[in-house]
Amino acid sequence: MVALRVLTPTEARDSVDLDVIVVIAASFGLGQAIEQSGLADTLADTLIEPFGGLGDVGLLLGVLLATILITEMISNNAAAALLFPVALATATSAGLDPRPFAFTVAIGASSSFLTPIGYQTNTMVYGVGGYRFTDFARLGFPLVIVMVAVSLLMMPIAWPLR
Repeated sequence: MVALRVLTPTEARDSVDLDVIVVIAASFGLGQAIEQSGLADTLADTLIEPFGGLGDVGLLLGVLLATILITEMISNNAAAALLFPVALATATSAGLDPRPFAFTVAIGASSSFLTPIGYQTNTMVYGVGGYRFTDFARLGFPLVIVMVAVSLLMMPIAWPLR
């Protein structure tokens, strides 16, 4: 934008929200700490126990639901950074290909439909559109159900688990 002279360098610099940059940067560090401390393995074991009984796709479901839950509370980038080590640990603990788990985290982190705080665009339309907090959950829940169903059906086809 600066090269095309649409914005001045000062306007470009002023348009960057440093709070968002700090949250994203900190989440990458936190994700690394989760992996190196062994917490990712512990969380993976926690996911494997209840969802492992549902088979390989059940593990994908556990990772997807955990990512969706986290992304509704923090930014999607932060959720992906935090859950990626957990997803990799889950896949390796179960002897599965980690690629479908990585893509599952990406899809889950990008599926913030339930709250206005999970994604910046949701927050922007929340106030301007006169929406209530419950409007997001009421309309977002069916979207999440469809997204989960399609993801669980298509992920093993696109990237076989074994």
